[in-house]
Amino acid sequence: MAKQLIIVESPTKAKTLLRFLGNKYHIEASYGHIRDLPKSKMGVNEETLDVDYVIPKDKVKRVNELKKLSEDATKIILATDPDREGEAIAWHILSILQGQAEIESDTKKTKSKKASAKAPKKKAPVKLKNIEYERIVFHEITEHAIKEALKSPRKLDLSLIDAQQARRVLDRLVGYKLSPLLWRKIRTGLSAGRVQSIAVRLIVDREREIEAFKSEEYWSIDALFSVPNSKPKEQILASLLKINDKKMSVKTEEESTRHLEQIKKAEFQITNVVKKEVRKYSIPPFTTSTLQQTGSNKLGFSAKKTMMLAQSLYEEGLISYMRTDSVNLSEEAIAAVRSFVSTEYGQQYLPEKPKYYKTKSKVAQEAHEAIRPTDVNKTPSEMSTSLEKDQHRLYSLIYNRFIACQMKEAIYDQTSIDITSQNVQGKYLFRAVGRIIKFDGWLKVYGIEADTEETKDTKDAEKDGESESEEGQIKENMRLPDVQVGQDLTTEQIKPEQHFTQPPPRYTEAGLVKALEERGIGRPSTYAPTISTIMDRKYVEKEQKALKPTPIGIAVNDFLVQHFPNIMDFSFTADLEQELDDIANGDRQWKPVIKEFFDPFSLKITETQEKAERVKVATEDTGEMCPQCNNPTIIRYGRFGKFISCSTYPDCKHTAPFLNKLEGAACPKDSGQVIMRKTKRGRSFYGCANYPKCDYASWTKPGVEQLSESQ
Repeated sequence: MAKQLIIVESPTKAKTLLRFLGNKYHIEASYGHIRDLPKSKMGVNEETLDVDYVIPKDKVKRVNELKKLSEDATKIILATDPDREGEAIAWHILSILQGQAEIESDTKKTKSKKASAKAPKKKAPVKLKNIEYERIVFHEITEHAIKEALKSPRKLDLSLIDAQQARRVLDRLVGYKLSPLLWRKIRTGLSAGRVQSIAVRLIVDREREIEAFKSEEYWSIDALFSVPNSKPKEQILASLLKINDKKMSVKTEEESTRHLEQIKKAEFQITNVVKKEVRKYSIPPFTTSTLQQTGSNKLGFSAKKTMMLAQSLYEEGLISYMRTDSVNLSEEAIAAVRSFVSTEYGQQYLPEKPKYYKTKSKVAQEAHEAIRPTDVNKTPSEMSTSLEKDQHRLYSLIYNRFIACQMKEAIYDQTSIDITSQNVQGKYLFRAVGRIIKFDGWLKVYGIEADTEETKDTKDAEKDGESESEEGQIKENMRLPDVQVGQDLTTEQIKPEQHFTQPPPRYTEAGLVKALEERGIGRPSTYAPTISTIMDRKYVEKEQKALKPTPIGIAVNDFLVQHFPNIMDFSFTADLEQELDDIANGDRQWKPVIKEFFDPFSLKITETQEKAERVKVATEDTGEMCPQCNNPTIIRYGRFGKFISCSTYPDCKHTAPFLNKLEGAACPKDSGQVIMRKTKRGRSFYGCANYPKCDYASWTKPGVEQLSESQ
């Protein structure tokens, strides 16, 4: 009996739908994109921007299977993901079933220059099949969501398709034009991308900030005071905050010693005591960006790994769609979580009214939801046996964040004590600030140690003197003695300490995602692939969790900044992203947007080819000599990363593998040099340089900490 054919992207998603819909429908997967731009040529007409889509050879079998299944189906239902990429996949599927497709030619066959210069022959018009189809969209794979979507089908959204097509064409034009230029001016095999190049620029700019940074000395002074006649003996640890009513600033040891002598002579008295309640409000549910950041900070996952795990949880029907920049929640989801909080934690944890969060992103799709579990009753403990370890860790993070976002604020009892010097030259004000949690609220679920990196985004929402607005360092979970203004204190100990200002840190993956999002560059679907791409191209490498530019990455960045300032400008790139969003919203046509960018860009390519000088990539001396010609050896960057080469290449062609040596660490088996290696899947581990003679290998640094799985 003929059935309606539902087509999704992945087999896992197909199985989940089958679980809810049974045998009423025939459900098949396309296995991602089944039509795309060709690999062997640009596939875009530079004048008209007409696009030549083809079926990749590895997708021909699947395409033929879907064609055959569609011929027997009573209707085609396109159920791909609810974003631009999903809409485009649905459009490509429909186009193929209608007969608009050709198979990609063999990329190994090359035409002569004479033949390739000829204008392509016009194709005869194809008579298209009239396919009856529907497009359905759901943001979570649950029985209710799917059945509701089937009740409200629509046609394809051409604006979303145009926006995806515009991004794909734009990136293809930039890549195909810039890459050959980089081959001529820097090194063969290089490539460039619009968003990726901006990401590299952020990392290079930060590295130069670090290199240019000049550290400055400064001193802090802490004092331990005791409360006379207190039993048991009560003490207050306070920090010097002000000198002569001005913020403390001690730059040298001599200054510190001079103030120390005065402080030792001084008598101290309590001059102010402030007691108050401080409220810490819950943070919003996850967006793609915040999930990637927290996945990195809390779990040590790369952005790519976080999205891979989130995709699997979505396709299993456990979380809502994982590519979103909205913190919006459906009324049904809010009602379900409020009921759960009341039942599981008690009415005291439930706010009087539901909590609604405002999305900071100007281009967020408010119709979409934040990332949340699809069923609050599927608790992390219940799912522990059915999920793999890392899936479970990410699910727990998403689940707990969702529950916490609809719970009452945490309440602290906070005390601030000012201690001021008496009868000495100069006025010294020490301050101690301590707080004790009075009611844990949302922290009961999300953890008392809720990440500073996450919560600092919520400062605007915090009230009643939250910690960040206080002067003085807050000591968590520390109760200060019950003292009164005017009470004298005894100085027990004074501790000066030397410090040096630190340069800004290198970006981590979490920090880079945040920086891109803040500048409006890229969208939820692009953060993880952007980071993966710049690392795969060897423009950036990871040292522990930090992203560091390579010499080739610096050379490419500097060349692009010099000759293509528009492409490398943060505001220009963000404005272009906004124009793509305008296309998605139906406010602009995609071809004029691309032409407006491409025409001057193409002229700049021609000009740079003629005028720009070839760039020499900086090299790093190894400190060792070439075994063949006794000249210095250097570190070069090739297609597969670092390698050792003779500095006189091509006169001497000596090369050797680069060993990432761990200084100061010896192999526990044969005392050989310990080096960092990578598995085939890219995970770092420590091994002996004498392998295979010595088989020592470890996930942990000898005598130190375990490597993060994100490395």
